[in-house]
Amino acid sequence: MNNKLKPALIGGVLIGVLSVIPFVSAANLCCCLWAIVGGLLATYLYVKNSPTPAGAGDGAVLGVIAGAIGAVIYLVIGIPIAIAMGPTMRNMIVSLMQNIDQRQAEMMRQQFEAQGTAIAPIIIQSLIGAGLLFVFAILGGLLGVPIFEKRKGAPPPPPPYNAGGSPGGYAA
Repeated sequence: MNNKLKPALIGGVLIGVLSVIPFVSAANLCCCLWAIVGGLLATYLYVKNSPTPAGAGDGAVLGVIAGAIGAVIYLVIGIPIAIAMGPTMRNMIVSLMQNIDQRQAEMMRQQFEAQGTAIAPIIIQSLIGAGLLFVFAILGGLLGVPIFEKRKGAPPPPPPYNAGGSPGGYAA
């Protein structure tokens, strides 16, 4: 298990950090991209240093560990960032909408004001996001095995059993 921990830790940190950085985290809108990349990275690092061929179970375990680490980082760092950046992001969205449709922008501004700065929706959204990161990291770990593992899966068969003759296989 220790040989899986380091690659999974690296993949999990990648998932967590890239998922909380404003604007960079937008890539997660594309099927939780950073979670898949983190799972793939964990599997790649494991396959590269593993003396034996990796299987689907190894990829799943790496994805679980990386996903859990990434989800924890996402929750611990992401919730405070979401609370701090909330008003800035809202204003930016309204400004972008004003260039497209004035009425729609005004409706969004009113909706944002009605919501206020409640923390409960941010926490619920973050828990859902952490769960998605966890699941997609497992998917990334599973996808990484067939992509990166090029070694044959089975060890060579043992030599055939010599049913007759003297011990050692030599004829007397």
